[in-house]
Amino acid sequence: MRFMVLVKATADSEAGLMPSEQLLADMGRYNEELVKAGVMLAGEGLHPSSKGVRVAFSGSGRRVIDGPFAETKELVAGFWIWQCASLDEAIAWVKRCPNPMPGDSEIEIRQIFEADDFGAAFTPELREQEERLREQMAGKPAP
Repeated sequence: MRFMVLVKATADSEAGLMPSEQLLADMGRYNEELVKAGVMLAGEGLHPSSKGVRVAFSGSGRRVIDGPFAETKELVAGFWIWQCASLDEAIAWVKRCPNPMPGDSEIEIRQIFEADDFGAAFTPELREQEERLREQMAGKPAP
């Protein structure tokens, strides 16, 4: 099972407060454990919402909304993509994580849909297309 592990934003992360050298070192060691265990597939920190935008959809219309966004509790400051045997395993890994923020913080865990989750609506043609796209992405050189 794959999981997206979301580090929730705080007032500090939204203000652009950068992590300390100690936190960077602690997170580096933690990420190293995740990689060695075959759990971590990807992970990155995100700039504050003041540097982002949202695109609102209404029918065929699109509207760009510039950040910052007011509700910090709804924002994400970083993420990982993990491969775990179960939600319980993902929870166990999160419990080992250094606190990602200077004060109180939260990490949210969400399972990623797999092809079989979509049932018959995910036709053989759509599955082939998905496989082609994944192969293309895997072969793409890093920026």
